[in-house]
Amino acid sequence: MHGPGIRILTRRFLPIIALGALACGPPPGGLVIENARIVDGTGAPAFLGAVRIEDGSITHVGPDVSPGEGAEVVDAGGLVLAPGFVDTHSHADREILERLDATAAVSQGITTVVVGQDGGSPYPLADYRSRLEAAPATVNVASYVGHNTLRGLVLGEDFRREATAEEVAEMARLLETEMEAGALGLSTGLEYDPGIYSHTEEVLELARAAAEAGGRYISHIRSEDRWFDDAVEEILRIGAETGMPVQISHAKLALKSLWGGADGFLDRLDRARAEGVDVTLDVYPYPYWQSTLTVMFPDRDFDDVEEASYVVTELAPPEGILIPVYAPEPSFAGRTLASIAEELREEPAVVLLDLIRRAEAMRADPATPPGTPIESVIATSMAEDDIARIFAWEHANLCTDGALMGAHPRGFGSFPRALRQFVREGGVLTLEEAVRRMTSLAADHMGFRDRGRIEPGMAADLVLFDPETVADRATPEDPHALSVGIHRVLVAGETVFAHGETTSARPGAFLTR
Repeated sequence: MHGPGIRILTRRFLPIIALGALACGPPPGGLVIENARIVDGTGAPAFLGAVRIEDGSITHVGPDVSPGEGAEVVDAGGLVLAPGFVDTHSHADREILERLDATAAVSQGITTVVVGQDGGSPYPLADYRSRLEAAPATVNVASYVGHNTLRGLVLGEDFRREATAEEVAEMARLLETEMEAGALGLSTGLEYDPGIYSHTEEVLELARAAAEAGGRYISHIRSEDRWFDDAVEEILRIGAETGMPVQISHAKLALKSLWGGADGFLDRLDRARAEGVDVTLDVYPYPYWQSTLTVMFPDRDFDDVEEASYVVTELAPPEGILIPVYAPEPSFAGRTLASIAEELREEPAVVLLDLIRRAEAMRADPATPPGTPIESVIATSMAEDDIARIFAWEHANLCTDGALMGAHPRGFGSFPRALRQFVREGGVLTLEEAVRRMTSLAADHMGFRDRGRIEPGMAADLVLFDPETVADRATPEDPHALSVGIHRVLVAGETVFAHGETTSARPGAFLTR
């Protein structure tokens, strides 16, 4: 159906350019990608044409684009050329400083990652930004400022309470500094310590400060299960009272009794939008999430057997609770709660509580080196039909919620999985509309005005892929397996991924609002 791959030509009969040469910077005469099926990110029908790139930007788009003297020419062979994918919820924060290749991201077509999520952000942002500008990555990076980060700085270990007015004011001062350093806005993780102890008024006060600085609000809402409706109302209130755009992170219905309720949830968001609240969401295409064991216990009572029984019946079954990391007993890592409970000949609820208590004891032990990974969980809690329905909502964009070397396959597979599952196999969306959710809509939700569309003046962040073969390969057992069907990825007009591997090009920029 498509041509035999990518052919690289150069006008004036220059030799074919090898992969290594692609990493040496943009060609002096510009770059033209021709014979491409252009899906421009707007949702408009695809068309056969060419794109010309000069100095990192798109200059010409159309059916007949002249390469010009000395230009590098890439024959796309009829493959799809789309804007680079924008990951609006990434956990590449610190990893990217050491893994500048960002293989997990670029191998699935991502050209921009947005970090500082779930209330946790690099601090101080000015230093983080300086490091990335001094040693850029393959991808662009933007960041929110995290409420939990600010709360930890101000309250320290005394965080299991509401903040005083003076403490909120101090958080607001820190927030202002981070916004000046280029943060997109405020992020919250209200199921996590220390944000779980905050009152809505505290969050509102900080959101107002972010709004006054022209920022946005993105939130891992206060509950994705038991008190889901209340948590949704909280973020809608923040949007209504501040007037700022608000986004629900990795939207999900993570409780059996909520399954099948996607339409009601989306209807509530539609009513809010009709009332003037600019509410949006992002979602990843997996029925299982990754977090900490403690997040399943909002009251943080790790002796409550009744609550633990509720967790393993309503939130996730024991066989659906995978524990990728468990430092107190390394032999438990990579096993399910069901398997561990069977070995110990104990009820899964009892074992779950014991696992948490041991992990918390190790975390509190002064002998444990700071930053030691203690425990994590991948839990199957969502229904596939709800995920598809949420992704199909016109104001939903795709994300990974993944890390560069995480235990969840979403870090390596989210975008190809969505193209396979929701477009080629499921027919949930057309290719053009799915690409819009991954590009222009995501860029709009983050406030990026020069990304996400193939049109003159836009940054030349592009992905060339085969819609007939693009697919994820990462699994919980092999979470770092590269996807297939992604042929070439460009950032600022430079090739950062081709032939199944990253190049040495590092054109990524730090993006600000």
